[in-house]
Order: sequence, then structure tokens, then C-alpha cells
Amino acid sequence: MGKDIIKIILASENDKALWDSYVTEHKDAAPYHTYAWKQAVEAAYGHDGYYFIAVVDNGKDSARKAVGILPLIHLKIPFGRGALISLPFCDVAGPLSDNKDIEQQLIAAALALGKEIGVNEIELRSSKSEFELKTDTLHVETHSLKVRMFLDLPDCSENLLKSFKSKLRSQIKKPEKDGLRFEWGDINKLDDYYKVFSINMKDLGSPVHSRMWFRSVMMFYADKVRMGLVYLEQQLISCGIILIVNNVVTVPWASTLRKYNHLSPNMMLYWNFLAFASDRGYARVDFGRSTPNEGTYKFKTQWGAKPYPLHWHHIYMNKTKSNKTINMQDTRSTKMEIAANMWSKLPLCVANILGARIRKYISL
Repeated sequence: MGKDIIKIILASENDKALWDSYVTEHKDAAPYHTYAWKQAVEAAYGHDGYYFIAVVDNGKDSARKAVGILPLIHLKIPFGRGALISLPFCDVAGPLSDNKDIEQQLIAAALALGKEIGVNEIELRSSKSEFELKTDTLHVETHSLKVRMFLDLPDCSENLLKSFKSKLRSQIKKPEKDGLRFEWGDINKLDDYYKVFSINMKDLGSPVHSRMWFRSVMMFYADKVRMGLVYLEQQLISCGIILIVNNVVTVPWASTLRKYNHLSPNMMLYWNFLAFASDRGYARVDFGRSTPNEGTYKFKTQWGAKPYPLHWHHIYMNKTKSNKTINMQDTRSTKMEIAANMWSKLPLCVANILGARIRKYISL
């Protein structure tokens, strides 16, 4: 029997089931790999998605088998060429494949597309420290500044709680004693969620995602997304969203109103996320991206989460070949600090209007 012929094609809406089936079977898949991310980005921000899928070409479309994928979004910027990113607005994506040869074919297709549409760079956000690129000319930089934080879960929340030190157990129980309560929400609670999220982002000095972005995520992820809400009486003071793929529950967004930090609502929020995941048989929780030894990193390590390096590979289309790994500490420049401080002082309505227009061009 001859060797299978691998064909690289651009996935369409008709390939959504094939795409997602491959994602749900791959051990390294993140929730951002699912086709829903493409749908959400295109609906909310209008960026074009180019989703390459490697299939075994046996001449029968109904029996096609996926053996690899590479999702890419063309992040267009005003008066510029932009970049192809796998993927923007998240921590990790990059190619998934059955083997390295298929991975190289997928990346080669991305490079050809990059030349065709004239982007400045291709960015692959991955947990892999390197890719084998078949090119003699392109400049590649790998930024290893951040980590993902994973917690392996026991079979139920009761055993998870028992595994924590007494101090952490007390911190988990304190918010309820102080009158806070947790509820699950849905798209009908989006306005309340967005108010808390946007206030927190303004306080951090960062442009906020549009309301339409979160509406799109809620719509397209359907039963694979949940919204958590923490209330003090009738006031929403903390909130977050989780995404689910395979055996992993991921927390991409969480926010708390600063003036209620002393009540530790984020402890109630995260505990309920962890309990949900553990009681439903999920193997791990991904707490998301952090900078080692900073505040969010320390918050996540107290739960027992362990760091796993992220490697963001930048392939520059118009630079002489060179390979470089950057492991410097991720610190903001003085200009960035000044800009963040100025942004935090804007009226909320102004920050939300401007932020929603700017955020679509910021890939982080």
C-alpha cells in the first residue's frame, strides 16, 4: 500500500466539523484552536481567518481524514501590512499535527500565504520551543517571556479542597462568610460582566475588548463556554469566563473591582471554576498567561498551578536570516507606563469607546 498523499487546504465553514474533530482528539489542543475562535474574531473585529488543514487526499471528500491544522488570523492594521498570527487575543495556538513533516507543510503554506498577501511577519504562539523551518532567508525571533499556569485536578472538589493548605482553605471560605455569593451566568448577563471587566481594564491602563467580542465568544463557543459571577448583595464585583476543550478548562479572562479586593471575591470566583472542573471530571485547569514572579503568577501558584513556558515565534518576511531567542524579563518601558497611567485616568465611557476601536489592532 502506497504512502498517503497529504494535501493542505484552506478550511471553509463546511470543514468546521472536521476541524473541531481533529482539535478534540489532539493532546496539545487549546480552546483557541477550535473553529469558534475564527468565527468570533471575524464577527467581532472583521479580521480574516485563514485556517489551513492537512488532509489525507484519497479522492473521497466524505471520507477525508484530518492529520494537521494551522489556524491563522490576518491582523490588519491601518496604513500597514499587518501580520498573520496563530492566534491573536490568546496565549497559545500554532500548528497541531500528526508528525513534524506535516507540521512543516502547514508552516510552508503559511509562508506562501504571507508572501501572497504581503504581511510583515508570521507569528506562531506555541508551547514548542522551536519549529523546523525550511527556509534559508527568513529572520526568526522566539520570545520566551511568559508562562502558562496549569493545575492537575483530583476526581472531585472535596479532594481538591483537602489538598490545599489550611491557610488557602480559609481564604476560600472567607468570601462566603462575608456575604458574597457565586452564580453562573450566560449571554443575558453580558452587560453586567462587561461593566466590571471594562472598569478593571481601565484601572489597569489597558484598552478594553469590545462588548461584541465577548458576545461573539459566548455565541460561537456555545456549550463550551461558561461565565462566572460573584455578587455582594445585588452588586456584581467579580467575573470571569472559562473555555473548555478536551480535558482542560481554561480561564482566559477574569476581573474584579478594585475597591472590593479586601473581600477576596477572586478567591470565590476561581474556587468555583476549579470545583466545576474537578467535579465534572476535567483533568486540568489552565489559569492562562503570566509573567514569572509577578502578582498574577503568585496568585496562581498559591493554588498549586505549575508554570509551562510559552514560546512566541516571529518569522519576519523582509529580514535577513537569523535565529534568536529572547528570554529577557518582560518589563514595560517608561513610555508604556506613562500611557497606561494616562489611560487609567480617562472617563469610563471614553475609555470604552476608544478601547473597543483600538483593541482589535492589539494582538495580545
